Amino acid sequence: MSGDTLSDVLRTVRLRGAVFYYVEGSSPWVAEAPPARQLIPAIMPGVDHLIEFHALAAGHCWAALAGEPPIRMKAGDVILFPQGDGHVMSSMPGLRSPGVDTDVFFAPRPPQLPYALDVHARDVTTARLEGGGADRATLVCGFLGLDTRPFNPLVASLPRVLHLPGHVFGPNAWVTSFLRIAVAESNVKRPGGEAVLERMSEMLFVEVLRRYVDTLPDGQTGWLAGMRDPIVGRALSLMHERPAEAWTLEQLGAEAGLSRSSLHERFVHFIGQPPMQYLTAWRMQLAAARLRDGDAKILDVALDVGYESEAAFSRAFKRQVGLAPGAWRRARRAQPRPEPPRLERGAA
Repeated sequence: MSGDTLSDVLRTVRLRGAVFYYVEGSSPWVAEAPPARQLIPAIMPGVDHLIEFHALAAGHCWAALAGEPPIRMKAGDVILFPQGDGHVMSSMPGLRSPGVDTDVFFAPRPPQLPYALDVHARDVTTARLEGGGADRATLVCGFLGLDTRPFNPLVASLPRVLHLPGHVFGPNAWVTSFLRIAVAESNVKRPGGEAVLERMSEMLFVEVLRRYVDTLPDGQTGWLAGMRDPIVGRALSLMHERPAEAWTLEQLGAEAGLSRSSLHERFVHFIGQPPMQYLTAWRMQLAAARLRDGDAKILDVALDVGYESEAAFSRAFKRQVGLAPGAWRRARRAQPRPEPPRLERGAA
């Protein structure tokens, strides 16, 4: 697998972490999250996509998508919902809230994150139960924001649920330390704690991706599986390292060590599109980042991503994105900045 390619994509799609919740549950308890797209205005205005994660620091619990079999989690487990689906976390399978309450996500920000929540059975509808049982669970929950437009090959390659048991990380892995640190920072709230948790949540996501790739079966397809393949991974690495180069399929095949036709077939098998089509889409993602974040002239952006003229670049950009480069820049800058909401200290 080309780790550099993964890092390149994560930088370009602006992966950003925001740890928001430290949850203590006493059995029986249930917490239901709505689809992540509904929470973008509260959690990270301006991002294209949110991924929610839950890391179980102590105890055990169940996680489930509506209509799907529940997944039992033990201490040390991490679960992500990469496609932003609504989901349920609970002390036993089958528990549901009477309705998804989004107020907690839009509540005034505390003086220092994370939000501390104590959940129990007052909202359980499947039975008349009282909270406060001896069976407790401690979770660190948060969100990761990233761009999906105009092109993000990573998100499309991820499942709806990504669950990694704690033993996959090992007892001495830094993920285990993350859980201990997250619990300590949540309780003590030392200066700089928010930044520590945000950066560590980004590292957690990358580590989960790496471990997930290690578990993919040999017949798996998709972008992550393609990175692991020696030939396709080499082709991806070349295009990401030198996106402005005037690549042809023949040249790419020669450097990847495969014939033109064989590379095309193998690339499509894993990635789902031909190499030159992928290259165009990736160039547009790079161009979009430059247009959004700087004041470079459109011609300079075009040259940086491998086009010899502004006209050729503009045609390709509009075909891929739906807007001309200048119009896309204006539209994106009119949107809210992708930052978590900030309240003055003491406003909660």
